[in-house]
Amino acid sequence: MHWHQQTIEEVLSQLKSSPQGLSAGSVGQALQQHGKNILVEKGRRSKLSILLAQFKNIMTIILAIAAGLSFVLGEPIDGYVIIAIILGNAWMGFVQEDNAEKSIEMLRKMAAGKAMVLRDGQQTEIPADELVPGDIIHLAAGNVVPADARLIEISSLKTDESALTGESVPVEKIIDPIPDETIAISDRRNMLFKGTMVSNGTANAVITSTGMKTEIGQIADMLNVDDRETPLQKRLHKFSKQLAVIVILICAAVFFMGIQRGEPKFLMFLTALSLAVAALPEALPAVITIALARGARRLVDQKALIRHLPAVETLGSVTYICTDKTGTLTQNVMHVEKLEAMPDLDQLLLHAMALNHDLQKTDDGKIHGDSTEMAMVEYTDARGITKESALQRYPAEGVIPFDSDRMRMSSLHQNEDQKILLVKGAPVKMVDVLTSAAKDQKEKWLETNRQWASEGLRVLFFGYKNMDQSPGALKPDLENDIEFLGMVGLIDPPREDVIDAIRQCKSAGINIIMITGDQALTADAIASRLEIKDKDAAAAMTGMEMEKLDAQKLKENITKLNVYARVSPEQKVRIIESLQDAGQFVAMTGDGVNDAPSLKRADIGIAMGITGTDVAKEAADMILLDDHFNTIVKAVKEGRRIYENIRKFILYVLSCNAAEILVILGAPLIGMAVPLLPTHILWINLVTDGLPGIALTVEPAEPNVMKQKPIPPGENLFARGIGWRIIVTGIFMASICIGMQYWLVQKGTDVRTQQSFIFTLLCLAQLENAISLRSSVSMLRRWGQYTNYRLWYAIGLIVILQAMLLYVPFLQRIFKTTGLSLELIGLLAAALAVHFAGLEIINFIAGKLKSENKNR
Repeated sequence: MHWHQQTIEEVLSQLKSSPQGLSAGSVGQALQQHGKNILVEKGRRSKLSILLAQFKNIMTIILAIAAGLSFVLGEPIDGYVIIAIILGNAWMGFVQEDNAEKSIEMLRKMAAGKAMVLRDGQQTEIPADELVPGDIIHLAAGNVVPADARLIEISSLKTDESALTGESVPVEKIIDPIPDETIAISDRRNMLFKGTMVSNGTANAVITSTGMKTEIGQIADMLNVDDRETPLQKRLHKFSKQLAVIVILICAAVFFMGIQRGEPKFLMFLTALSLAVAALPEALPAVITIALARGARRLVDQKALIRHLPAVETLGSVTYICTDKTGTLTQNVMHVEKLEAMPDLDQLLLHAMALNHDLQKTDDGKIHGDSTEMAMVEYTDARGITKESALQRYPAEGVIPFDSDRMRMSSLHQNEDQKILLVKGAPVKMVDVLTSAAKDQKEKWLETNRQWASEGLRVLFFGYKNMDQSPGALKPDLENDIEFLGMVGLIDPPREDVIDAIRQCKSAGINIIMITGDQALTADAIASRLEIKDKDAAAAMTGMEMEKLDAQKLKENITKLNVYARVSPEQKVRIIESLQDAGQFVAMTGDGVNDAPSLKRADIGIAMGITGTDVAKEAADMILLDDHFNTIVKAVKEGRRIYENIRKFILYVLSCNAAEILVILGAPLIGMAVPLLPTHILWINLVTDGLPGIALTVEPAEPNVMKQKPIPPGENLFARGIGWRIIVTGIFMASICIGMQYWLVQKGTDVRTQQSFIFTLLCLAQLENAISLRSSVSMLRRWGQYTNYRLWYAIGLIVILQAMLLYVPFLQRIFKTTGLSLELIGLLAAALAVHFAGLEIINFIAGKLKSENKNR
């Protein structure tokens, strides 16, 4: 049997304890058996292992090979530059991972530092980490619960468990056994849980679990999982493998073709190595890192803090957002939304709301207690009826405290020359004590209660009883023949910006699922208000109902449901995993400790920055600094923008590299000199590829980016026309270059001038390629729409640098170049004009194909 199913006597007996607590001797034995009451983190990787892991990906290995090839070719400067790129990327990855996960440390901070414990019949204060199962602890309002415990004595006890369970209303506690074995944590009302807060009353409880065996400890254990690869990381790994195979095949083909033609083996080996260097996009890792960093910086300006760089792009692939209700969709603050008083009794109802509560004011003026009662006091304060003014009108004489059996609370007051008993409580319990005349209206009021409850309101009934003289001792027996006074409906209201954000998500093809620890009726009502749930949609599924479904059945139904209620942390993780198994890409938002495991397991975890617990923030990939749900929409737009810009860079760099390969391969095949030297190739790959590539990453988003469907997580980087465009653009660019070299050969131009001309032509042609592929709309149509000044700065800088390579003597020696005559510069300009016109035709065709695919 679970602890909540057992009687107090059974619990004490099983734990070998008693109402006087444990003996000093048994404490030592229990501490040795169960360990300290702390949360233990699994062993972290050493800094060295984290650093070494940065060198294990395919792209880094390819770059390392390129560095080695540069040294073999006698170009040590090229090799050193590539090594610097490798080390720079490794360092950025190391810093990111080394600072990553501190979730368990945050959980530790939630734990109580001290605990009041009863041992050998004596009450004493001890460090909370020394508590053991069987200890009897005493708690009062404001205390943090130091370990999981079974209640044995209570007085008006309520606890705030919102951080653990998602339940927005303080839980009223009982001491009786609860027979249901599979009941949710939030319904185990005779239990206390480590890390929660006592909001009202006092209690004695016996510790049942400590450390990692507590509910919060199990959450901590769920956080110890490996990080998931983002879609971009998966695409890049796949792309790197594909590129490695292509490079090897091309190099092998060139080498053996040359041998067949009778070329010297060493010459063909060097030619094959040059091709390998030309094919490798050395700037790709740096450009992607810079793109993600810039995206993260832009998101900070929009109140979204990215904790892990790859998460910036990940947002573009989100197909589902699973969101917690409390504090995420709602304000996590109760408000009075409806109030209905009997005729001419409005003022009495307001006075009852101001007087009938257990709120406590601390020395610093802050009020602590039940959030429902605080909401009613705020409501009356705003209407000029404070507790002080209410007490002047109705001086207090005593209180009959709330208890979970009666589910009522009463307060006695002087009312001129009479006494008046003000009563509030749960509707079903209040109608039991009304006068006979009032009971005739019972069904009418209960129907109103049901209507309000279906709207997500928590309803309280109020009543009163006038007495000619003092009743003497205040006992629950006084609660009879009560006149109905009125009813109050309260709600944790939705955030103002949420509905519009949800509409934008839907238009962007993103589905919303609400997951909460609240009751199913409340969850359905809030989901309907927020337009998450349609009128004809299925009712909320509870955690208990979910437990009856096996993995396959849940997977089949997971995309048909929008609301889940009374869900445990483990069940939240199960929902996310089922969506992922169904091929969906899932974001999870939340703010509580109970959200941390699902934030960690989701493809991207999003925590609230203001109301969120430290544990949730540390488990998340992104933190909303303003707690606004619509900030997620901005982040998704930025993620889609970054992904499209990375695709533009890949199109740019690979089409240019394809041209390099074809030029290096094609010219010797028709009997001309090798047009590009290894130094030229590296310059093109790092500078001419890199600077415009970085500028392309800040291209504005396409106007309709949030009207498109999410990027499929499994989409290849070459999808949607990228592959054919790389080939066509590469062939066209290479044809221009080979044609120009042939022209120069026919004119009797020397080899060095040929190489300088083709080197310059290819560099400038690549810059034209960057200008052309900024958008699928032709350049003339998009010219006035927006201007990416960084791209123009990069182009201007590269043109100046290229001129320096041709005309500055010491650079001529390093790059083996020579200056071009005015006649050759004119020829260069003519070739570039033809090249740009051809690129615009390719761009026009690509735009037409893209539009046709959308309309299908």
